[in-house]
Amino acid sequence: MTTLSQALETCDMLLIDGLHAFAFTFNDTGLQIECMDGRARKTWSFSPEQITAARADGQDWLIAADSAEHRLVCMSAFSASDENEDDDETPADDAVDR
Repeated sequence: MTTLSQALETCDMLLIDGLHAFAFTFNDTGLQIECMDGRARKTWSFSPEQITAARADGQDWLIAADSAEHRLVCMSAFSASDENEDDDETPADDAVDR
Protein backbone atom coordinates (compact mmCIF):
# COMPACT_ATOMS: atom_id res chain seq x y z
CA MET A 1 0.00 0.00 0.00
CA THR A 2 1.37 3.40 -1.01
CA THR A 3 1.62 6.13 1.61
CA LEU A 4 1.24 9.86 1.01
CA SER A 5 4.96 10.26 1.70
CA GLN A 6 5.79 7.79 -1.09
CA ALA A 7 3.38 9.51 -3.48
CA LEU A 8 4.90 12.93 -2.71
CA GLU A 9 8.42 11.68 -3.39
CA THR A 10 7.54 10.78 -6.96
CA CYS A 11 5.16 13.56 -8.00
CA ASP A 12 5.95 16.77 -9.86
CA MET A 13 2.71 18.64 -9.25
CA LEU A 14 -0.10 18.69 -6.71
CA LEU A 15 -3.72 19.59 -6.75
CA ILE A 16 -4.92 20.86 -3.39
CA ASP A 17 -8.63 21.45 -3.04
CA GLY A 18 -8.84 21.66 -6.84
CA LEU A 19 -6.04 24.24 -7.22
CA HIS A 20 -2.88 23.46 -9.21
CA ALA A 21 0.18 23.78 -7.01
CA PHE A 22 3.42 23.69 -8.97
CA ALA A 23 5.42 25.10 -6.04
CA PHE A 24 5.70 22.70 -3.15
CA THR A 25 8.42 21.41 -0.88
CA PHE A 26 8.38 18.00 0.74
CA ASN A 27 11.14 16.97 3.13
CA ASP A 28 11.58 15.54 6.62
CA THR A 29 10.20 18.75 8.17
CA GLY A 30 6.88 18.36 6.36
CA LEU A 31 5.05 19.62 3.29
CA GLN A 32 4.76 23.26 2.25
CA ILE A 33 2.50 24.18 -0.67
CA GLU A 34 2.08 27.50 -2.44
CA CYS A 35 -0.22 28.45 -5.31
CA MET A 36 -2.20 31.31 -6.76
CA ASP A 37 -5.99 31.44 -6.72
CA GLY A 38 -6.65 34.31 -9.07
CA ARG A 39 -4.70 37.15 -7.48
CA ALA A 40 -4.65 35.58 -4.02
CA ARG A 41 -1.56 33.68 -2.91
CA LYS A 42 -2.47 30.63 -0.86
CA THR A 43 -0.14 28.60 1.31
CA TRP A 44 -0.49 25.40 3.30
CA SER A 45 1.88 23.68 5.67
CA PHE A 46 1.58 20.11 6.93
CA SER A 47 3.67 18.40 9.58
CA PRO A 48 5.20 14.94 9.18
CA GLU A 49 2.55 13.64 11.60
CA GLN A 50 -0.27 15.06 9.46
CA ILE A 51 1.26 13.48 6.35
CA THR A 52 1.53 10.11 8.10
CA ALA A 53 -2.10 10.36 9.25
CA ALA A 54 -3.40 11.22 5.74
CA ARG A 55 -5.75 8.66 4.29
CA ALA A 56 -6.28 7.56 0.72
CA ASP A 57 -9.59 8.19 -1.01
CA GLY A 58 -9.22 6.53 -4.41
CA GLN A 59 -6.37 8.40 -6.17
CA ASP A 60 -6.76 11.35 -3.78
CA TRP A 61 -5.42 11.90 -0.29
CA LEU A 62 -7.33 13.49 2.57
CA ILE A 63 -5.10 15.36 4.99
CA ALA A 64 -6.30 17.12 8.11
CA ALA A 65 -4.97 20.55 8.99
CA ASP A 66 -5.69 22.50 12.16
CA SER A 67 -8.83 24.13 10.77
CA ALA A 68 -10.00 21.90 7.90
CA GLU A 69 -9.45 18.77 5.87
CA HIS A 70 -7.83 19.14 2.45
CA ARG A 71 -7.87 16.95 -0.65
CA LEU A 72 -4.51 16.35 -2.34
CA VAL A 73 -3.94 14.75 -5.72
CA CYS A 74 -0.34 13.83 -6.56
CA MET A 75 0.39 14.20 -10.27
CA SER A 76 3.29 13.79 -12.67
CA ALA A 77 3.81 16.76 -14.94
CA PHE A 78 4.46 16.19 -18.61
CA SER A 79 7.61 17.70 -20.04
CA ALA A 80 9.09 17.81 -23.48
CA SER A 81 12.31 15.98 -24.15
CA ASP A 82 15.42 18.12 -24.62
CA GLU A 83 16.61 15.80 -27.34
CA ASN A 84 15.31 15.95 -30.86
CA GLU A 85 14.44 12.34 -31.64
CA ASP A 86 14.24 13.05 -35.38
CA ASP A 87 18.01 13.69 -35.55
CA ASP A 88 18.73 9.97 -35.26
CA GLU A 89 16.46 9.00 -38.14
CA THR A 90 17.78 8.62 -41.65
CA PRO A 91 15.64 9.28 -44.71
CA ALA A 92 13.94 6.26 -46.17
CA ASP A 93 15.78 4.70 -49.14
CA ASP A 94 12.59 4.62 -51.16
CA ALA A 95 11.92 8.35 -50.79
CA VAL A 96 11.42 10.04 -54.13
CA ASP A 97 12.22 13.69 -54.82
CA ARG A 98 9.60 15.40 -56.94
